[in-house]
Amino acid sequence: MSQENNFEVTQDANQNSESLRATSQLIAHSRAELGRVISGQGEVIEDVLIAVLCQGHALLEGVPGIAKTLIVKALGRLLGLGFQRVQATPDLMPADILGTTILRPGSVDFAFHAGPVFTDLLLVDEINRMPPRTQAALLECMEERQVTSDGVRRALPSWFTVFATENPVDFEGTYPLPEAQLDRFLLKIRVAYPSEAEERQILERHHAGSGAGLLEDAKIAPIPDGLLAAACAEVRAIRIEPELYNYILALVRRTREWPTLLLGASPRAALSVMRVAQAAAAFDSRDYLVPDDVKRAVKPVLRHRIMLKPEAELEGFDADRVLADVMAAVPVPRQ
Repeated sequence: MSQENNFEVTQDANQNSESLRATSQLIAHSRAELGRVISGQGEVIEDVLIAVLCQGHALLEGVPGIAKTLIVKALGRLLGLGFQRVQATPDLMPADILGTTILRPGSVDFAFHAGPVFTDLLLVDEINRMPPRTQAALLECMEERQVTSDGVRRALPSWFTVFATENPVDFEGTYPLPEAQLDRFLLKIRVAYPSEAEERQILERHHAGSGAGLLEDAKIAPIPDGLLAAACAEVRAIRIEPELYNYILALVRRTREWPTLLLGASPRAALSVMRVAQAAAAFDSRDYLVPDDVKRAVKPVLRHRIMLKPEAELEGFDADRVLADVMAAVPVPRQ
């Protein structure tokens, strides 16, 4: 990431490395260990780490067979967190995810049987195959990290994070996610096909494997205890100059009046851009924000939060193209 011209922040490099010690260790360890399982997909790996560091949820979009599920499973092992997977189907009910109250055998008492949502990392595979009623069951979990059942509020683990996948080309038997739920995802990560060299590496790794599975063969080494919490604290402490608050607000508010957009970004989106930009600065080994960090955050944070007008879609516009135009139209702060 390069800094914007004429935006200079004087900072001692040694002070940067000292203030981001845990984050730097986490990033280096994650890239090394996940690289033993995932071929390529460097930006995707960076984005899923950013989601956890910002304690937000992520939507992974891509065609089947490009390691979306494998990335999340490997991440759970790397971070030493609990992991549960839900396969979305049209007949999936809210109780299948949240849990239900059952009668104890040989007793007249009822007990709550926790569902898979009571975990650290929850992978919801093909989330757009769930009916709207079941999709809505995740709203409270994602926003408040709690489940209300039979009038009782039950807290979810502090690291609770939803990673959901969806196939962009499959429309049969799917239910589009409502805007309220899309807005609760911190990031929408697009997972592309690997390059030819990366795909060849995939073949070689699987051929050399034991047959137990690539993830089992890799024996990923988890990060030290306490490192993730320390890294999250460092990311939250990254300094933001007042001009950059204005820049973030200008970008988000500009989407609400953009001529090709039917729906602009919400105030929650502005908060998300700020948080992700802080994490982007940490990945660039800086404890302060520059405009390029904000630009790095705009597309993954906003692409699922804006809605194009039908005529704009007919003209060939998509969310990323519109956001690029918005960024080009908003003046960059200079000091």
